[in-house]
Amino acid sequence: MKEDHQPILEIRNLSKSFTASGTLEKLSGKTKYVRAVNNVSFQLNKGEVYGLVGESGSGKSTLARTILQLTKPSSGEVLYKNQDLTALKINEMRKLRKDLQLIFQDPFSSLNPRKTVGQILEEPLRIHGVKKAAIRQEKALALLEQVGLQTEHYFRYPHEFSGGQRQRIGIARALIVDPEIAILDEPVSALDVSIQSQILNILKALQKNLNLTMLFIAHDISVVRYISDRIGVLYLGEMMEEADTDSLFAEPLHPYTQALFSSVLDGSKKERIPLKGEIPSPLAPPSGCVFHTRCPFATELCKEQKPKLREVRAGQRVACHFVK
Repeated sequence: MKEDHQPILEIRNLSKSFTASGTLEKLSGKTKYVRAVNNVSFQLNKGEVYGLVGESGSGKSTLARTILQLTKPSSGEVLYKNQDLTALKINEMRKLRKDLQLIFQDPFSSLNPRKTVGQILEEPLRIHGVKKAAIRQEKALALLEQVGLQTEHYFRYPHEFSGGQRQRIGIARALIVDPEIAILDEPVSALDVSIQSQILNILKALQKNLNLTMLFIAHDISVVRYISDRIGVLYLGEMMEEADTDSLFAEPLHPYTQALFSSVLDGSKKERIPLKGEIPSPLAPPSGCVFHTRCPFATELCKEQKPKLREVRAGQRVACHFVK
């Protein structure tokens, strides 16, 4: 749900490369770099859900971790309420952790098996200075109810729950400190389809009731469509297209976005756009447009010159030479 158009988080020209450390790289004696995220810019407005979609290997999770400063960027800025997070020291960033929370993909490995649900939920409150046990317990029980669990679950251990229930616990743990922004990294991809819809409905209700700003990351375009106000399409670490959800689904402009959409079985008779081959290695990204090796419309210009991400319609940005 959109509240206004005031950006609470701005990502400016963010890039992240890693040093390759494989056997071949060591034998060659040359330092090679894996370019995971390259010059990505977008913003989150207060109270909206921004969906980030792309194939596996497109850099979505690295981008999330870099925004949260769990991984330091190679270059660029992350502005939270006009404060550049990349310039903060560790202790300064620690104070902002409660405002920027991450909900993990795997509900099985993200919970401490040695602690009860109550202890798991109360730990963030304890870390952030809530000393009274009664207050911590009251808040934990209230959030359990909000995510569809019961009071008795407070005393149980993670192994006693299903995957969907564990993800509800993970959501409650992230939201118990009243964050401004929640970053959700593939939060339903490890769950059965029937459970996915339940979790998505819970997230929509929480987002509305708590006025949360969300960055929702997924590879499933239909999931992103259901929950997002705006969508960014990422490919090999670069932003290909961005628009509000209705506009993007009404008329996707970039060939990669069109190919993603055509792969969804939505009952329409639209012709499927095939993608050739696999996503290239970030060790050796293609020259020019990074998508040209798989694009059915690529020309010599695409191989030689990188297209700029530009606004072609109100609120819709596309990185393609031939979109007018």
